[in-house]
Amino acid sequence: MEIHSMPGHLIRRLNQISVALFSEHMARAGLNLTPVQYAALVAVSDHPGIDQATVAGLVAYDRATLGKVIDRLEARGLMARTTSPRDRRAKALTLTDAGAALLETARPKVQALQPDILAGLDETECKIFLALLEKITMAGNTLSRAPLKPLTR
Repeated sequence: MEIHSMPGHLIRRLNQISVALFSEHMARAGLNLTPVQYAALVAVSDHPGIDQATVAGLVAYDRATLGKVIDRLEARGLMARTTSPRDRRAKALTLTDAGAALLETARPKVQALQPDILAGLDETECKIFLALLEKITMAGNTLSRAPLKPLTR
C-alpha cells in the first residue's frame, strides 16, 4: 500500500511503537507514568517554579491537555501548585519529594528504552536519524497546534 512509504503514516506508527515501549517499560518497573507526565516532571524538575503555560510550551503540548496532566500529577502528590511570586494570577509548579523520587527512578529507565525505539539502526544511523528528525520537527514547529516554546530567560 502506498501509505507504507508516506512520512506521516510512518511517523504515526513510530509514535505508537514509542508509546507502547514506554508503557511496557514503566509497567515492568511498577511505575504509573505516561510519556507526557514524564515530560512534565522533567520540565518542572529542570525549571522549578515555572507556570503551567510555560511547561506546555517546553514539552510542546496544548495547554488544556497539559492542565489535565498537571491536575493528575498534583492529585497523586507528585507536583505542587503555589501562587507565583512574579504573577499572582499564575501558579508556580514544583515537584514534591514523591515527584522527585519518581522522576529519579524513572529517568534511567526512560533513557534505557530509547535504543529500543530505534531498533534496527546502528549507532551512526541513530545519530543521523535523530539529527534529521530534530531538523524536520523544528522546521515545522510553527505549524503545530502546540509548538515547542523554549525558555527565553
